[in-house]
Amino acid sequence: MKFLVDAQLPKRLARLLQDQGHDAIHTQDLSLGNATPDADINLLSLEEERIVITKDADFVQSFLLEQKPYKLLLVATGNIKNADLENLLRKNLNQLVEAFENHSYLELGRDAIVIHQ
Repeated sequence: MKFLVDAQLPKRLARLLQDQGHDAIHTQDLSLGNATPDADINLLSLEEERIVITKDADFVQSFLLEQKPYKLLLVATGNIKNADLENLLRKNLNQLVEAFENHSYLELGRDAIVIHQ
């Protein structure tokens, strides 16, 4: 799968996804870096069919109202150490990938994955 990790999440998440065989980039990899506007992230997501991983509720609104980005993973853990977030993603990655086969909007919490219809 293809992923785009948003600015407020660590670049290490993109590397973790790459290590697991996925095509993953971080906003730091884009020409405008972490200053890339949400609209540009949405456009790239649609063009390259990338799942946006974010903590930013603005992407939820955009997805619900405009079906942008292509697919969305909302990280809803609140404040969490980067190492704990990496472990959480690693632990749930297979289930997330499987869920994204049939769904477009998922939410990753500390204790559960929520699939939004």
